[in-house]
Amino acid sequence: MNDRVSSVGVIDKSMAVLDAVAAGSTSLSELVEATGLNRATVHRLAVALVGHGMLRRDAESRFLLGYRLWSLGQLVGGAADLAASAQPILNELRDLTGESAQLFVSDGAERLCIAVAESGHGLRTIVAIGSRLPLDLGSGGAALRGEPSSEGWVASVGEREAGVASVSAKVHGPSGEILAAISVSGPIDRLSTDPGGRHGPDVVQAANQLASVLSRGDGTTP
Repeated sequence: MNDRVSSVGVIDKSMAVLDAVAAGSTSLSELVEATGLNRATVHRLAVALVGHGMLRRDAESRFLLGYRLWSLGQLVGGAADLAASAQPILNELRDLTGESAQLFVSDGAERLCIAVAESGHGLRTIVAIGSRLPLDLGSGGAALRGEPSSEGWVASVGEREAGVASVSAKVHGPSGEILAAISVSGPIDRLSTDPGGRHGPDVVQAANQLASVLSRGDGTTP
């Protein structure tokens, strides 16, 4: 099991069990192996999570994610709405630049990818929906942190991952708050060591377009 995230050990262990089930570990033995916890602890926590609806068991007594997670997910439906509004804009940005485009939101010390339009190139940056990346590395993190930029975009080259370059722009809400960051990323061989000069204006335009859609609240692109 990883080091504690919080000061409450039972919460950290419970989250480790949930994460393991989400990753595909469904039998008790698989959960023990995935979490590094002892068998009795895993069983006790998993059964308790079933009782709270966070996990459920199938006919073979394997553990699956519980339906209560779905209902809780509706409470963060704003993120789903944001992703849905962004998807056509990301698709256009991908087609325009030829590179993968992503939408990130802040989540504690991390940034969470909630929408993606993948490049058609064989060699491309792959950031899956649900991926968590450091908030303090890469252009997407810099945009979400509000790093100032006279051009409206921030870029990084090999900062988070060797051989990868990216350029990102902030998506502002009606009150000027930073709601998200739109990014374009790909191999340095294509984006060069100046990804901002190559794609920065297009990324800024996409971020502004999404901000405009959100401000109207109708989910349609201009």
